Amino acid sequence: MKDLWHGGTIYTMTDENDRVEAVLVEHGKIIEVGAFEKLKVQADTFHDLKGATMYPGFVDSHLHIIGHGEKLLRLDLSNATSVEEVLSLVREAAKNTPSDKWLFGEGWNENNFKDKRIPTIQELDAIRSGPILLTRVCHHVLLGNTAALNAGEIHEDSISPAGGKIGRDSNGKLNGLLYEQATSLVNNAIVREGEAYVQNLVEALNYSIDDMLSKGLTGGHSEDMSYFGSYTNPLTAYERVIGEKRHFRVNLLRHHAVFKEMMEANPSYDEPFIEPGAMKIFADGSLGGATAALVEPYCDNPENKGLFIHTDEELEELVKLARKYNEAIAVHMIGDAATEQVLNAIEKYPVPADKRDRLIHCCVLNENLMERITRLSAVVDIQPAFVSSDFPWVIERLGENRLEYAYAWKKMLDRGIMCSAGTDAPIEDIDPLLSIYAAVERKKPGAQHEGYIPEEKLTRFEAIRAYTYGSAQAIGKEAVRGFIKPGYDADFSIFNRDLFEGSSEDMLEAIAVKTVVAGRVVFER
Repeated sequence: MKDLWHGGTIYTMTDENDRVEAVLVEHGKIIEVGAFEKLKVQADTFHDLKGATMYPGFVDSHLHIIGHGEKLLRLDLSNATSVEEVLSLVREAAKNTPSDKWLFGEGWNENNFKDKRIPTIQELDAIRSGPILLTRVCHHVLLGNTAALNAGEIHEDSISPAGGKIGRDSNGKLNGLLYEQATSLVNNAIVREGEAYVQNLVEALNYSIDDMLSKGLTGGHSEDMSYFGSYTNPLTAYERVIGEKRHFRVNLLRHHAVFKEMMEANPSYDEPFIEPGAMKIFADGSLGGATAALVEPYCDNPENKGLFIHTDEELEELVKLARKYNEAIAVHMIGDAATEQVLNAIEKYPVPADKRDRLIHCCVLNENLMERITRLSAVVDIQPAFVSSDFPWVIERLGENRLEYAYAWKKMLDRGIMCSAGTDAPIEDIDPLLSIYAAVERKKPGAQHEGYIPEEKLTRFEAIRAYTYGSAQAIGKEAVRGFIKPGYDADFSIFNRDLFEGSSEDMLEAIAVKTVVAGRVVFER
């Protein structure tokens, strides 16, 4: 059965403004593109776009799909603008949370509060005696009440673990905050086993994928394997949700904590819908939590240079482990010191010839680091929405002198560095149009200024290409995904308006009307 897509604007994304009239699809693959009159004689079924605009499938190159689903199901604190509002939301949620259950909240950000004050452990204790655990927007910092800390066996005499910090107030008392590796003390205390738990993951995954498909996303590169008990829990959830029964493409990064176990167990993957990915490593924290590792101290905290998650020796051992299994690495690195540490390791132990390493975020660089990246077989996973979220407060963190190489996506592309685009959801809004807007305008929608570091603005073509071809490059699939051309997968994102027409604000008015994966319509508005 041959399907013909026609009747709208179809961008191939091979070159800027390259368009075709029609696309012929068979068995989930594009077999021919060209003029409608030429191709219609071969078609069995016709899909009239009715004036809509079609692109290669948009793929979020870095996110946490189950985590996004959990955010949709949990208390959302991302829009709170004060401590009082956070506490009010938690107080209301507590009314509907059984006393023997954890109360989870997601997305608080003290940089959105006028006084930048964070709720205290005492304020949370006053709400309920059962455990409360609130995740900061960056997911590198947790805030818990006494019950949550007790569950993690954190007490006044507890010592911070390597690569993490247990927060304390000015009197040396626990303040409820946990940074980086210290978050594991509480997270590991949460029961994550059994059929009912796996079904919870299935529910979160269904919510998440429904949301992604409704926004035109045909897939995502996700890191979920080490946060939900045994890796078999999230992997089982994916197997129950995705596959021939429900087309969606996910590339699963494998956290270093479970990487060796997964490689030795050699589980099966329902390819090409569920694919194994690189080893995931965290090198440092976040700028918002002041845990990103910097070469020079934070300007607003001269005693602090952030945190390294691993020593140089530990990081090298992880890279060597990945190479032992002929695998690439995907490394979270925000600060310039973290990037330097990672580059030292991968220059010493290069990626296998048939793979690409993934450098995730790279928010703060310098000329030397930029030049070293250009010499690597690596893709930089960028999150354009970080610009609109982190500015202007990040200027206080970094100071003016470091801004030239901060969030420097344009410099990367101009130097030939491969870039893929994503959101790091649930940290940022998963909507790809918001990310594309942020890459193009470098500000919040509607803001009345020229954008933060405007010389780093991308064109709309560059930003959209990072979501299509760039995401394919990140997993070595650019020969079969990311373009609309013969031999490529029939993955399409179809919007009710042309994203290249009108203003950037007009682009934000677009909505996905159909999402197609392997030739099958998996979402239709």
